[in-house]
Amino acid sequence: MTKQNQIIAIEKTVKTDAEKAFTAAYQMLDQETRFSGIARTYSPINDDDPNAFQYPDESTLVQMTVPELISAVEVKLVRMIDVVTTKDSTNTLAKADIKVGDTVLATDVPVTTMLWLEKQLQDMRTFLSKLPMLDPGKEWTWDDQTGNYVSDPVDTVKTQKVLQNHVKYEATIEHAAQVETFTKDEPVGKWTTRQFSGAIPRATRDALMDRLTNLQESVKMAREEANNTEVTDHKIAEGILDYLFEPVTILQ
Repeated sequence: MTKQNQIIAIEKTVKTDAEKAFTAAYQMLDQETRFSGIARTYSPINDDDPNAFQYPDESTLVQMTVPELISAVEVKLVRMIDVVTTKDSTNTLAKADIKVGDTVLATDVPVTTMLWLEKQLQDMRTFLSKLPMLDPGKEWTWDDQTGNYVSDPVDTVKTQKVLQNHVKYEATIEHAAQVETFTKDEPVGKWTTRQFSGAIPRATRDALMDRLTNLQESVKMAREEANNTEVTDHKIAEGILDYLFEPVTILQ
């Protein structure tokens, strides 16, 4: 009995064959002379003249007829239409459970849904890979009050520039004192800084990615299981194409 995965395996080839047949037919239609023939015979005016020159008959055969061209295309179309119909009809029946280990996450999921889900999960991988992570160079703890992670406090000294005088030379009877003014940074307090972050720890991001990988593998395995469903061949192409090409077939 044919399985759905076997039908899927040949679908691309069948479609390619039909496309090639159509391409060849299009190319043939550009060669109008292949659909034309001719026959010419020569007869002298005076049949009784034994010296009259005789010319050989000329003929060109018709190399292709429209019914023949349509027939060549129709063979490939019948196969393609029936294969696609069989696949699509079976897809409505092909279902499987999505499981991670022994845990069933979803039951009787159609294979078409799983194909869509695989695309969504790949998009989710891109999303998760861009999630911001906490700076590993800092110590973080969860703060229930703010709903964020908060770093350990870091103290930094606050300084202020203070003018000071430096006596280079003391005053004498003859000279005044020479004083140099300069500034000096004097501690006046301290800043206590705590940083807040809405990011997540790397371990959490890695756990999300691991679960996503498990889920992607599980969906793929479930799809393979669903595609192991036996198919019932559907033959609809002949009826459709017989109707379409009837005006040509009655010419034969």
